[in-house]
Amino acid sequence: MKRREFMATAAALVVSPRRLRAQGMPRRIGFFGFLDPIAREAWRAGLRERGWIEGKNLLIEYRNYADPSDRLQTFAAELVALAPDLIVAAGPQAASALKSATIPIVFVVVADPVGLGLVQSLSRPGGNMTGLTSWVPGDWFGKQIEILRELIPHAAKIALLVNRDNPMHRLLLAEEVPSTARKRGVALSIVEATKTEELDTAFASAAAQRADAMIVFGDILTIRQAPRVVGLAAEYHLPAIYFFRQFADGGLVVYGPDIADLFRRAGGYVDKILKGTKPADLPVEQPTKFELVINMKTAKALDLTVPPSLLVRADEVIE
Repeated sequence: MKRREFMATAAALVVSPRRLRAQGMPRRIGFFGFLDPIAREAWRAGLRERGWIEGKNLLIEYRNYADPSDRLQTFAAELVALAPDLIVAAGPQAASALKSATIPIVFVVVADPVGLGLVQSLSRPGGNMTGLTSWVPGDWFGKQIEILRELIPHAAKIALLVNRDNPMHRLLLAEEVPSTARKRGVALSIVEATKTEELDTAFASAAAQRADAMIVFGDILTIRQAPRVVGLAAEYHLPAIYFFRQFADGGLVVYGPDIADLFRRAGGYVDKILKGTKPADLPVEQPTKFELVINMKTAKALDLTVPPSLLVRADEVIE
C-alpha cells in the first residue's frame, strides 16, 4: 500500500465522537446493576420517550452481578475500560464501585449519595456523578416502624434484615437506626445476609430472637431473591415490611418509592448528558411517587387485622 493510501485509510478510522454523532452513529453507554422486568421496561421507556432506542441509536453494555460481592470491582473496571459516554449505576454498591471513574455516572436508587460521598450536595453534585435517590430525608425508618406497630400493636422487638456489604446499610446502622430505636422505644435486632445462602439463617436467627416483626432493607440481594424472602417470612410466621414493590406479591406490606418511576426518570439524565450537559450541572433528584401496598391475603394468613386507618392510606390493597 502506498504511503498516501495508508494515511487516508488511517484517517478514516480515527474519527472524532462529534463527527460520528453527526454521521448518525449510535451512542454507547453502560449499565451496571440489576434490572427486574418491571424496572427494565421502565428504563427502556424512559429512553424511548426521549428518542433513544436501544439497538438503534443507542448501544448499551450491561454488567449484572448475582450477589453484591460477585465480581463487583471486576465488572466496574470492565465497563470503565470500554470508555462509554456514560454509565448508569443501579444501587449503592454499583455507584460506590464507580466512585473513582472519570466518565459521567448516573446513579439510580441510592438513598443517601451525600452520606456515601458520591456527591457534594443534592443541588450541586460537584463532580462526575448525579442521579436519583431512593428516599427523601426524614424519619423514613421511623415511619416503617409506625406502620408495623399499627399492624402489630404489641410489637416490642423488630428484626432488621441487612447486608453489611451494602454501604448504605452500613451508614444507616451507624447513624439512623440507633437514634430511631431510642426515639421509638423499640428493641431492634440485626440479622444479616450478604449472600443468597445466608437468607435462611437470617430468618431463623430472627425467629430464635423472638422478633415480633421484620423490616427488610432495600438491597439487590433481597430484590433478586424476593420470592424466597417472602416465602421465608411466611414460613417463620413473621410480619415484614419491605421497601420495594417487587415484594407486594405475597409480602405483607410495602412502603417505599416507585422504583419504576425512578428508572424511567433516569432516561432524562442519560439524554441530557449525551447532549452535552455535565453531571455537575444536573442536581440530584428525589422520589416524587411513593407506594403503600397492603396484602390482605398475607395479613389473614398471619392472623392480623389491618386497621381502617391504614387501609385508607394505602395506594393499593391486594385482596
